[in-house]
Amino acid sequence: MNVLKSIFAWLDLFLRKARALILNIGTAFFLIFFVVVFLSGLTSFESEIDPSGRVLVLNPQGTVVDQEVFGANFLANISGNGSTNQIQTRDLIELIRAVSEDDEIPAVLIDFSGTGFAGPTTAINISRELKALRESGKEIIAFNDRLTTNSYLMASQASEVWLHPVGSISVGGLGGMRPYQKELFENLKINYHNYSDGDFKSAVEGNTRADMSENDRLQREAYLFPIWEEMKAIMSEGRGIASEEVQFFADNFIGIFDDSSVTNTAYAISKNIIDGTKSFPEFRRYMIEKFGKDDEAGITTFNSISYQEYALRFDADEKSSNDEVAVITVEGAIMEGNISQGVAGADGIVNQISSAHQNEGTKAIVLRVNSGGGSVIASEMMRDELIEAKRKGIDVVVSMGDVAASGGVYISTAADYIFAEATSITGSIGVAIALPTFENVAEYVGVNFDGVVTSRYGGWDLTQSIDEDLDEIIKSSVTGVYDRFLQFVAESRSQSYEDIRAIAGGRVWIGTAAKELGLVDEIGGINQAITHAAKLSELAEYEVVYYGQEISFEEKLVSELLKNAGVSIQIPEVFSAVDGMLKFYESLIEISNPEVLLTCGGCVVQLN
Repeated sequence: MNVLKSIFAWLDLFLRKARALILNIGTAFFLIFFVVVFLSGLTSFESEIDPSGRVLVLNPQGTVVDQEVFGANFLANISGNGSTNQIQTRDLIELIRAVSEDDEIPAVLIDFSGTGFAGPTTAINISRELKALRESGKEIIAFNDRLTTNSYLMASQASEVWLHPVGSISVGGLGGMRPYQKELFENLKINYHNYSDGDFKSAVEGNTRADMSENDRLQREAYLFPIWEEMKAIMSEGRGIASEEVQFFADNFIGIFDDSSVTNTAYAISKNIIDGTKSFPEFRRYMIEKFGKDDEAGITTFNSISYQEYALRFDADEKSSNDEVAVITVEGAIMEGNISQGVAGADGIVNQISSAHQNEGTKAIVLRVNSGGGSVIASEMMRDELIEAKRKGIDVVVSMGDVAASGGVYISTAADYIFAEATSITGSIGVAIALPTFENVAEYVGVNFDGVVTSRYGGWDLTQSIDEDLDEIIKSSVTGVYDRFLQFVAESRSQSYEDIRAIAGGRVWIGTAAKELGLVDEIGGINQAITHAAKLSELAEYEVVYYGQEISFEEKLVSELLKNAGVSIQIPEVFSAVDGMLKFYESLIEISNPEVLLTCGGCVVQLN
């Protein structure tokens, strides 16, 4: 025993010294690294590039969102690891509009193959800005090695569309398949009990059905087809072809491979879907012939300026009024906790609303909602804080983005006025919950449960069956949440409870239909919402203040130094693997911690 103690004591001492040595070496390398980056970053800051005669290269890499957000991890923020690069919609629109008025820029080269969008409405809005840019007389040239529904929607607005000879083009449209796992759970002897309230509430159908319900099919067709028709119209008008040509191409020329879609390309050229093909050297020579050679580049290329370099010319507007319209964004799944990418954290958003209504200069709040909903309590927290703002006499206007459904509608009921865009997806007024129970699994593997409790269901959990009385208790609880939701909507829309119940039921509506049903007041975007909020508050002059997260000065400084030094920090793969395991674990524990949700599973439309 003494020998073992000595061995373990020696190991403990060795490990502590090794840990200290590794920490010291790591710290030294870290400090040396940042000193080198700091010095190289300082020497790499260049004077502003003169854009005269240069082609603006617009090739956003990342996702276009309403409001940029940051995580709590410093390294992730400055490196981009674990998060997607974000481009704010308003910044992109401001840049495109500035270029349209800039006579120094002869043309714009676009490539949106690396760009994602929060949803189809955002993509449609950006394509319309590109259309307006072309109509202003600015030449737009699109060059891609891959074109999908997403990137072709943008490319179709160009004066010329070129593709690499062995690139790929496919326009797959909208929608997709969903797994239906009822039979899987039956085979695993797991019982799923669907307590969702609303005949169209389909969020949990994947676990409770073997196929899509007719109600879900009906509502999805009612919003997917009009959005697709709008996208086809934009594409076909941009290329001067019939909408039917776009549909035929989508139906018959699919993108199975990521490149080398030679057949697709040939057909696309023959029908003027694109202009032709060029290799990278061919396209470079083509651009040099049109716009001249860049003698300062150090390599043979055409005169160009990146959109990031061009954006540096924009100065922040000086404050012209003490009256403010606050814009607060709810983007992503509504959950308790902090804001992060894809998560509208209630704690963070409540703090923003609170800061806005405690600011004496705030006269109105515009809530930009781009969410398919989520947690009931998180939705309630946001709504409560908006009601507090209204209690102080602050006008509240909601602007619905790509999607404002279920919990997104719940928080919108606090508004004085609601805008939705024509292709916004809203509604889904209902409650989603399905409980899995494992009594059959336990019986199959030979596990029994017994004990002493002081209340009838004190020891109940998902390992046990649901008897008739407990079934009624659960139904009553869910119905209570649904009734509360209906009442809020009825009061907000000045309609009767019965009228709202007739159009609720969890059904999803497109923006134009929601306007006809009285669920929204007007069709319009964020700018119209801001203007209306100022009108409600009788403001002749005002500042628009966008509330969002801010990274610290130190993070901004290090990020800029890294960018200018051309250095990228990569978080070790082991951490990425651990993060993946944690996410997998979280998905597993969801089954043992079910929640009543105000969520719309099919409302977030993915673009390929």
